[in-house]
Amino acid sequence: MENLRLFAAIKIEPQEQFTNTYNFLRQALDFNIIKWVDPENIHLTLKFIGDTNPDEVPHIVSALSSACEDIGPFELKIANTGVFGSNYNPKVIWFGIEHNAMLDKLAQNVSSQLETVGILGDRQNFVPHLTIGRIREIRDKKYFQQLMNRFQEIELQNQSVTGFELYESVLRREGPLYNVIESYAF
Repeated sequence: MENLRLFAAIKIEPQEQFTNTYNFLRQALDFNIIKWVDPENIHLTLKFIGDTNPDEVPHIVSALSSACEDIGPFELKIANTGVFGSNYNPKVIWFGIEHNAMLDKLAQNVSSQLETVGILGDRQNFVPHLTIGRIREIRDKKYFQQLMNRFQEIELQNQSVTGFELYESVLRREGPLYNVIESYAF
């Protein structure tokens, strides 16, 4: 049986301001080569697990269940727009997440519980964000930077978080398909 590509994430339900900003950026940057994330697939990754032997899935499901201990529902504030990479070589366009102690605790719990089943933590710190586009080529960098600066500080939406999902990501030519393996509530 082949490996599964797994990640744990909070599903985002885009509201009006979020959708309007996303659509505006997508239209305004249409002449560039950007792979936009389908709004249906936008999520806040808690932990990318990667290629996983199907035999390990029950252990991961159980570990993630333990990660919910001491976590209560919280509000996620989605605000601001930015890029990963440099101004001259941007790679990803993202919407930001305002600092949230409960979210940090959840991400830490997910990471430490997964370590108990042999999935080691990342070297990078947890940087909560929503990837909205992956950049292949920017044809007018000056215009791109001006547009990003315009949306650098913007309130997009609040969302109640009452749980998260373990997803399988199936990579396809037309874009990834995310299958929920398990849902967790707190």
